[in-house]
Amino acid sequence: METGHVPVMAKEVIEHLVICDRGTFLDCTVGLGGHAAKILEATSPHGRLIGMDIDPQAIALAKENLEAYGDRVSLIHGNFADLDRILRQQGVYEVDGVLMDLGVSSIQLYTPDRGFSFRLPGPADMRMDQTAGQPISHDLNSASADELAAIIREFGEERRAKRIAEGIVKARKESPIMTTTQLAGIVEKSVPGYFDDIHPATRTFQALRIYKNQELANLEKGLEQAISVLRPGGRICVISFHSLEDRIVKRTFRTMERGCICPPKTPKCICGRKPVLKILTKRPITPQEEEIEFNPRCRSAKLRAATKI
Repeated sequence: METGHVPVMAKEVIEHLVICDRGTFLDCTVGLGGHAAKILEATSPHGRLIGMDIDPQAIALAKENLEAYGDRVSLIHGNFADLDRILRQQGVYEVDGVLMDLGVSSIQLYTPDRGFSFRLPGPADMRMDQTAGQPISHDLNSASADELAAIIREFGEERRAKRIAEGIVKARKESPIMTTTQLAGIVEKSVPGYFDDIHPATRTFQALRIYKNQELANLEKGLEQAISVLRPGGRICVISFHSLEDRIVKRTFRTMERGCICPPKTPKCICGRKPVLKILTKRPITPQEEEIEFNPRCRSAKLRAATKI
């Protein structure tokens, strides 16, 4: 998640990711190129960076922002769930470091016609790649109340999911739900006075965005492939922004560090799995207070890092 070109926990990322001034690094969510620029600076003049992003608009902007680094940078429009295939198409079979910043980029969040923010009026879209699939308005106007409730509950951890889903179905009978402000208003009406410490539409918008972009399924696929393409001694860093993502990263790292998955009482290993990773961050690293003051959006960020054995 970035504000302008300022990447989250840039110092901590470089400390854990870059162990030499050479090699090839993969930024799976290049965004505006903030982290990519820091990696290129830290590995100058020999390091190479491959930047990938599911959002073609992000790739176009990163190309402008990273132009000064010349042929040390390669940028690719693609989903990191397919990173193994994408890298092979580029003739790349191993990398020395992988970064995944799982936050929503500022171009997505602050561009009204992308539909990610309940605070900005715009079409209810929420696709990170607007060249593929249907906008979230399609689902809002076609899914059943039970289906919507399941999405909002599972991906938003929203306690009032059923009431919100019923509100959506009721509202669309009067008029199709096509804008972010319509949706935010429906959520507010469905849970009056329910603010906790965040806006009542926050969890619903998060849930719909995660669902529409298959973020958790893609993360599981992408993590496995990212670890597989790391050279021995290579590093992987993942920045997550909510508990659902962090659980997947934590579980994957621990499973790959443990190796054996036989039941605890099995006298001898029969699965044959060996440890693949060594975790470098026993507890996730979080932003310093000064960074949170400068960029409040980063307050929920958690960085986990590991090295390939």
